[in-house]
Amino acid sequence: MFRPLAGEPGRSGVELGGYVREWKRELLGPGFDTDPYPAYQRLREHTPVHRMRLRGGLDCWWICGYEDARAALADPRLSRDPRNAAPAWRADDRGRRLEDESALGTHLLTLDPPDHGRLRRLVLDAFSARAVQALEDRIQAIAGALLDRFQDRGSAEIIGEYAYPLAAAVIGGILGVPEEDHHLFRQWTSNAVPGAGPVPSPGAYIDDLLATKRRFPGDDLTSTLIAGGGLSETELRSVIFLLLLAGHEGNVALVGNALLALLHHPDQLALLRSRPDLLAPAVEEVLRWDGPMELAAWRFPTEPVEYAGVSIPAGAPVVISLAAAHRDPSAFADSDQFRIDRADNPHLGFGRGLHYCVGARLGRLQGRIAIATLIDRLPGLAPAMPVAQLPRQPSFVIRGLRTLPVTFAPGRH
Repeated sequence: MFRPLAGEPGRSGVELGGYVREWKRELLGPGFDTDPYPAYQRLREHTPVHRMRLRGGLDCWWICGYEDARAALADPRLSRDPRNAAPAWRADDRGRRLEDESALGTHLLTLDPPDHGRLRRLVLDAFSARAVQALEDRIQAIAGALLDRFQDRGSAEIIGEYAYPLAAAVIGGILGVPEEDHHLFRQWTSNAVPGAGPVPSPGAYIDDLLATKRRFPGDDLTSTLIAGGGLSETELRSVIFLLLLAGHEGNVALVGNALLALLHHPDQLALLRSRPDLLAPAVEEVLRWDGPMELAAWRFPTEPVEYAGVSIPAGAPVVISLAAAHRDPSAFADSDQFRIDRADNPHLGFGRGLHYCVGARLGRLQGRIAIATLIDRLPGLAPAMPVAQLPRQPSFVIRGLRTLPVTFAPGRH
């Protein structure tokens, strides 16, 4: 039913993402960008741990069931460090790209204990409950100011005019990045705007940012990390890079996916407008039903492991499909239904275990504010084009929209 992959090896980090999209296309079939869930259902039912043979004879394994995904996310035998990949994988061009030749890959997503814990402790304070709560008024002010720009127009492109600048302003402020540079973040991700012109590489920009902060430190996380002295230069550059990208790309996708889900379920949108107390569970349901993290990042067993009766050898690349796990009916009643009042929702959208997302609190708060502001101030919201025609991000792990044009009743209400 599911054919082995045939594709071309990537030649850069972005191209690697495009290459893995070919794997997903071969695995999930036509239409996987718009709706991969029927194919994930077939995988769960027939091959919940699915082995894929890649060109060149290399293999990788996809975990699709909820209980196996939940266990794998916290399994200490599954290393995040690509240096634990099998020699054949590391020797292949695909494996070398995972080790990141740009020297920006030594961060929370690619390290195991004890280095992972050391880096995580250095950034935790900036994303603590108190620190995130202190950002609420600022996030609300940014969201309101962005809507002021187009509310009287009656139409908008939600990703480019709202979700992206909101997320960039929030994480840019935390890291002390000047506002005039926030547009660069999008160009470094899979949601880059075609034809936007040349931009500095992430490494070059971060080097300049660090040099500026060393000369003129401020009240921001970048200055704090420099002053703390607990990071090597490579670690410092990599952590800033990760926070910039992870701190905005997932949040952009969350806002777009949430609004799209609500527009496709007008009964749920009406329920949310009538019951603002359901805002928090609504965001949690989006994270489950069509969350921004379709796949968890690569893992490599440090010893042979077994899931769903399938043996996975040491060093073999493992992909955990969060999107498949989140529609598993053994874990979620009426799993294909979008219900914002779902009471029992143990989704894995922010991961689990040691690698649980450090920015989960911020993501939740930002998502709640972004969605509440949209539905409060823009009555009559409707998509401006058919959903099947909405362009998606060409990403390996992020499931999000490139654009989301909408119409609404113009003016102040």
